[in-house]
Amino acid sequence: MLRAAFYKGTHAGLPGLYNRLVRWWCKSAYSHVELIFANGLAASSSYMDGGVRFKAIDFDPVRWDFVELPGYLEEAAWAWYASHLGQPYDLLGNLHFVVGGIGDDKRKWFCSESVAAALGLPDPWRYDPATLYSTLTFLQPASAGFLLPTP
Repeated sequence: MLRAAFYKGTHAGLPGLYNRLVRWWCKSAYSHVELIFANGLAASSSYMDGGVRFKAIDFDPVRWDFVELPGYLEEAAWAWYASHLGQPYDLLGNLHFVVGGIGDDKRKWFCSESVAAALGLPDPWRYDPATLYSTLTFLQPASAGFLLPTP
C-alpha cells in the first residue's frame, strides 16, 4: 500500500522553528511530507538528511496524517526516488513560496516537490505540503477511487 504521510509535529530546536514557520506561512497543519512504500520504507527530500533519500521511519500517528494512494503509482514513484537518490535539498526553491521570482532548480528538491514529481503531478515545484495534502485528498473521493492519471 502506497501512502503519503504529512508531518504535523514539531521537532526540537531550529528544525522546530522551521516546522512552525512552514505551517504558519502555508496556513496549514503540515510542514513536511513523506511517501511510504509497501515495503515500509519512506522517501522524500529532507534538509536534515541532505536531500533525496529513502529512510526507515517510525510514523507516530499523533504526529502524522496519512493519505492512501493507488497502488499503480508505487512502481513509478519508487523508480523516481531511486533515480534521484542523493540529489540535494532545494532550500532556495522552497523559499519561492515566500519570495516571488525565485526559480526552480531542476537538480534540487524540497519534500513536497519530490513527492509530487514521484507521483507524476505536473509542475511539482508548485506544491508545498499544504497544497499537496489538499490535492491528494481532493483527488480521493471516498467511493470512486482515485482520479490521478494512469500509466
